Amino acid sequence: MLEELAAGFPILSCLLFLPVIGAAVLWLFEDEDMVRTSALTISLVELALAIFVLIRFIPESAAMQFSEHVRWIPGLGISYHLAVDGISVLFVGLTAFLTVLVVIYSWDTIRQQVKLYMMCVLALETTTMGVFVSLDLILFFVFWELMLIPSYFLIKLWGGGVDRHYAALKYVLYTLLGSVFMLVGIALLNLNFHQWAVLRHTEQVYSFDLLDLLAVPIPLSQQILIFWLMFMGFAFKAPVFPFHTWLPDALLEGPIGMAVVLAGLKLGTFGFMRFSIPLLPDASKSQTVVAVLMCLGIAAILYGAIMALIQPDFRRLLAFSSISHLGFIVIGLFALNYQGLQGSLLTMINLGFSTAGLFFIAGFLYSRQQTTHLSAFGGMAKQVPLLASYFLLIGLASIGLPGTNGFVGEFLILLGTFKANWVYGAFAVTGVVFGAAYFLWYYERAILGPLGKAVKSTMVDLQLREMIIAVSLSVMILWIGLYPSPFLRIMNGSIQALVDRLDHGTVASLTDSVQRQDH
Repeated sequence: MLEELAAGFPILSCLLFLPVIGAAVLWLFEDEDMVRTSALTISLVELALAIFVLIRFIPESAAMQFSEHVRWIPGLGISYHLAVDGISVLFVGLTAFLTVLVVIYSWDTIRQQVKLYMMCVLALETTTMGVFVSLDLILFFVFWELMLIPSYFLIKLWGGGVDRHYAALKYVLYTLLGSVFMLVGIALLNLNFHQWAVLRHTEQVYSFDLLDLLAVPIPLSQQILIFWLMFMGFAFKAPVFPFHTWLPDALLEGPIGMAVVLAGLKLGTFGFMRFSIPLLPDASKSQTVVAVLMCLGIAAILYGAIMALIQPDFRRLLAFSSISHLGFIVIGLFALNYQGLQGSLLTMINLGFSTAGLFFIAGFLYSRQQTTHLSAFGGMAKQVPLLASYFLLIGLASIGLPGTNGFVGEFLILLGTFKANWVYGAFAVTGVVFGAAYFLWYYERAILGPLGKAVKSTMVDLQLREMIIAVSLSVMILWIGLYPSPFLRIMNGSIQALVDRLDHGTVASLTDSVQRQDH
């Protein structure tokens, strides 16, 4: 079982509940400027707490840190168990960071029902944070499902597309469908623990706690069944190809703030790394599972990149680009080696800066032209050089240019994939070429060349709030690209523990246990 390190102060509970308490406080205010200021203050305090956790986090360690554990429903084995390790702690900082930027971006772009919008953003931050810090699977599932409530209203009420109602409903239904299968898988994990506990005559006979479940062997056939049940929940949420059809609609029809969260926080693939692979290592290593996931990942890389190449609308291009990037994460995860897992985790974090940054750029373009369709642009670099420059930097990070954060993650993924199977690696490399093609082709037509007829002569360059967003993202992109060591050191211990778990599995321990009982 992994070591746990408790903190003297329940800082993860503060991180978890501060935004939702802040959302409740916003309800008391009527003045919209006060609502905006308060929402920004709350999100900045949340970011400060997240930075404190990152600073105090012990790198190169596999331990679960800042642990908080309280029995919630003892009879069913459900507990309030929070902790972070090298896999989850960076997501805590990323969630807080993106929420601050979303509030800043929404300052003057959201003009209707401002109070309700800010309340939804803060509620979404709480539920997302809960997903990343929960170690009890039922607690995790509660936050996983509660995310749908603010997400639905953000897309439905503040989306700019005519089909936003359909997009919001589609997103919720897809996620709920996958969650039904995942809940069955969670229940089977609990029943397996119960059977083991009865045989061992332990005091605790039920548990949904990750650390308890990791200590219990699971037969291979049962592992494979549970893996596919959990897969459905995470695959729909990620979304893994071909369960992706809700994503372009949600990203195109919803508000930019929601698009930033959906594209920047990779909840589904985090679920694979947090629960599926460590709990079900033998199933994760089975030839069928690896072959299926690798093929789905490569299909996503190629399909997403080719579809992005032909999109005239920038937000739809980004939606299919997200599918392609997710394919890289999937093949890195199921390379099942140190480099692949490390690259996948780092890429999940990187996309929170690059892909989310491109959606902010899409919002900047929309606020100037009221569309992100290519026909409304052309030659904009002459009028908005700062916007064009930041657009280029963040876009180059998205396609993995050396010196940017995207290169480090993609390089590690490809290294791990080639190490696992060079055939999969060879196909994956073609996605890098397509990625460069779709971004550079769009950028050349939209930003460079002669000034487009539809481009407004009064177009202004980046405003102060937009500059804050662009500079913040650019700093993180260059920091990770030029000096990734601090981020890699944070995750190294947990990645090594995950690789060790894959090497040892649980079936062997089950066999040893049965043999001891026979003697």
